[in-house]
Amino acid sequence: MGVYLNPGNKSFEESTRSKIYVDKTNLIACTNELVNTRDKYICVSRPRRFGKSMTLEMLAAYYSCGCDSADLFKGYKIEKTETFLEHLNKYDVIFLNMQQFLIGAKNREVTEYLEQTVLAEIRELYGALFSEQETNLSFALQQIYVKTEKEFIFLIDEWDCVMRERQESEELQKQYLDFLRNLLKDQPYVALAYMTGILPVKKYGIHSALNMFAEYSMTNQYTFEEYTGFTESEVQQLCERFNMDFSETSSWYDGYRFRKVKHVYNPRSVVSAMNCRDFSNYWTSTETYEALKRYMDMDFDGLRADIVQMLGGGRVEVNTRSFQNDMRNFKTKDDVLTLLIHIGYLGYDSETKEAFIPNKEIIEEFENAMSVGGWPEVMRVLKASEKLLEDTLLCDEKSVAEALDKAHMEVASILTYNDENSLACAIGLAYYSARKDYRLIRELPTGRGFADIAFLPLPHTDKPAIIVELKYDKTVTAAIQQIKDRHYTQALEGYTGEILLVGINYDKNNENKSHSCIIEKLEKNI
Repeated sequence: MGVYLNPGNKSFEESTRSKIYVDKTNLIACTNELVNTRDKYICVSRPRRFGKSMTLEMLAAYYSCGCDSADLFKGYKIEKTETFLEHLNKYDVIFLNMQQFLIGAKNREVTEYLEQTVLAEIRELYGALFSEQETNLSFALQQIYVKTEKEFIFLIDEWDCVMRERQESEELQKQYLDFLRNLLKDQPYVALAYMTGILPVKKYGIHSALNMFAEYSMTNQYTFEEYTGFTESEVQQLCERFNMDFSETSSWYDGYRFRKVKHVYNPRSVVSAMNCRDFSNYWTSTETYEALKRYMDMDFDGLRADIVQMLGGGRVEVNTRSFQNDMRNFKTKDDVLTLLIHIGYLGYDSETKEAFIPNKEIIEEFENAMSVGGWPEVMRVLKASEKLLEDTLLCDEKSVAEALDKAHMEVASILTYNDENSLACAIGLAYYSARKDYRLIRELPTGRGFADIAFLPLPHTDKPAIIVELKYDKTVTAAIQQIKDRHYTQALEGYTGEILLVGINYDKNNENKSHSCIIEKLEKNI
């Protein structure tokens, strides 16, 4: 076993022996289907802390020859599949962590250093099959294949680190991409190539140097959806095991969405919460808010309004196709929003093509980014939101209406009221602090329409549920009547206790363009 050639199964064994290990071995069944097919090139991109390196360590343990991993996979899902024994420890695996090569190269060319280092290890096993003077990794592997028909599986971690950490060097990026193309594309010695990173394949010019790769990203993971993070059932099992509240876990770490798997949780944060027995923001342990602030402050028309709309619980349409898959070339606000999707600061619904802030953990990152300057009007609204919630719980209708007037004045330069949807976003922003004790749901399905905003109390609180109906140029009594006529409270299945019915109207034709509010109390019994 080596570092780069057939790294073995020690790293994966450490994962399985950890206090928390969630069985994702069925991903191997997906890659087995692609071995030695036209679809053998796979690029899977996910945010930091979403288990990319652990996945590669699992694949290395499974495919690497020179070790016996049968017992290591015993009892896991992959053992029950038809292809388990067919590919188990049958391939030479070349494992490349590009971050390590980028650091190790120092002042040398990254690809030159990589070839020199990896060839030194390959030469120990196959040195008799190619020249001692050979410095080209691709040519050496060709010679090995010609003389032995030996095939290799390539596992490449942090494949995009050159694009992320050498953003200013277009020439280095092109050289690196051309190296990967020469190493992998149409080469007979490639049985499978699995790359993982934060970004999908980099594009330059009119073509992609790595156009043979199928891309599985945060905009669409296709067959890898359930392996992207923890699923709802997996998190439920962990909550039962560690006696942690599932609803609050969802509020903190759920929110990533795909076509089939509708609830994907940040795996590292869930593990941290279970181990620490504490719900907190674990995102900051690997990335600071400055990275988010840099993109939030970019001067693209409509970007600030979109961010405010999402902070208020809304969604925004995004065109993800123009993004060049790097962190430097931005032409529109959609490029910035697409990057935020790929790095995990936004969730994405591929069916509606909408982006949104996924959970409480990420909301805190946005708040941290705004708190250091550049967003004073929004921060004033957020700071006033706690008093607004108090006034609502006290049924102080006048104070609520006045607070909403002030919130509207603060964000009027960013977010323009033009319909009930924009009104709902502004109201959601004004009630920002309620997320500490509530789960905010926009457009709650009720069976007879949708409640505009519902605040469902988290289990640790003793606060009432709140249903808000919004009207634009109508009346607050019409709002309350709609809640009653359409039986919106019946949508709060399983909830018993006090419910506040809140009707809010914004009258743009009024001289002061003011809000009005009415609040009623209701008891819901089983």
